[in-house]
Amino acid sequence: MDYIFNNAGIGIGGGVSQYSIEDWNYIVDVNLRGVINGVQAAYPLMIRQGFGHIINTASMAGLIPSPGNVAYATTKHAIVGLSNSLRAEAALLRVRVSVLCPGIISTPIWKGGGKYGKTYLIIPPELVKQMLEKARPMSPDIFAKKALHLVAKNKAIIIVPSWWKWYWWSNRLSPSAGIFLAQKFFQNTLKKFGMLQKR
Repeated sequence: MDYIFNNAGIGIGGGVSQYSIEDWNYIVDVNLRGVINGVQAAYPLMIRQGFGHIINTASMAGLIPSPGNVAYATTKHAIVGLSNSLRAEAALLRVRVSVLCPGIISTPIWKGGGKYGKTYLIIPPELVKQMLEKARPMSPDIFAKKALHLVAKNKAIIIVPSWWKWYWWSNRLSPSAGIFLAQKFFQNTLKKFGMLQKR
């Protein structure tokens, strides 16, 4: 086995106060335990054969604060931690580990409908479309080509599109500023959709 790509994800949109414990269990089972199961299936085999590359898909939400998407961000932060820690361990056994942290890619997860998770935010589809267009989503084909190029280079953390690195670097430079900016962005988004609670 040369490669394994652990790529599974669902999202739960809305505030944590709206979640149920079943929501948490569901997203942890798919997003985190899915990756863990993939690693446990492939890693022993790669150790025995003396080579292999594990690629785990996280998200930019695994590198920066993501209010309104806390459960998803929790699992993706965990995947980044798993991948970086395993990379350091696995290198001694000649096994490579990388973590993919995509920005916004034009995939069906953004269409919602329950197949890729759930949301407690009621946002009209036309507004979702407008938001996605502003975020400049990358096509899956272009993403795959760029990501595979960086996998071949054995990069530890792979961020595609590359301009999303700015958010990661800014958050690393000042975590407090990153949290503040995420809070303001979330507040403005809620206000735009008329969902900001008045006190």
